[in-house]
Amino acid sequence: MTDYRGHAGGTAPRGRLDGWKATATRYALLPLRIFLGVTFVYAGLDKLTDPAFLADTGSGSIGETMRGVRDSSAVPWLVDLALNNPTAFGNAIAFGELAVGLGTLLGLFARVAALGGALLSLSLWLTVSWQVSPYYLGNDLAYLMAWLPLLLAGAPVLSADRLLAERRRMP
Repeated sequence: MTDYRGHAGGTAPRGRLDGWKATATRYALLPLRIFLGVTFVYAGLDKLTDPAFLADTGSGSIGETMRGVRDSSAVPWLVDLALNNPTAFGNAIAFGELAVGLGTLLGLFARVAALGGALLSLSLWLTVSWQVSPYYLGNDLAYLMAWLPLLLAGAPVLSADRLLAERRRMP
């Protein structure tokens, strides 16, 4: 007799299937962690090594970008704050992205890193991407949503957080 999955008896294949499902569940957020970590490290390094980005004025500068989105932003006061010192704001974004990316890749303070990534994505969505229409063409909202599972779950596998937790449990 075969079970509803077509397996005879259902005992051995079901055990392997349950084991695979448990493993897949345990590692489910790892691809997202790697993607977001690498992406944010790359974005931070890209900004830090681009002198045009860190300038107050000029094509591709953070200053020009902020001036260009000020009137279409959902939070113009935040753009005004950035325009007080565009270079410092650009550096803050770049170093924030780098810290978030490294924390996410290493799984070190993973929930704090995810919160930082979510806040960066939220601020970029409300400022730079707000005027994108239809909304789903702007990538910052998608990044914000991608950070939420990591904010809720942390980094339970292959992470510094897990190693530190295991070390604390040792007598």
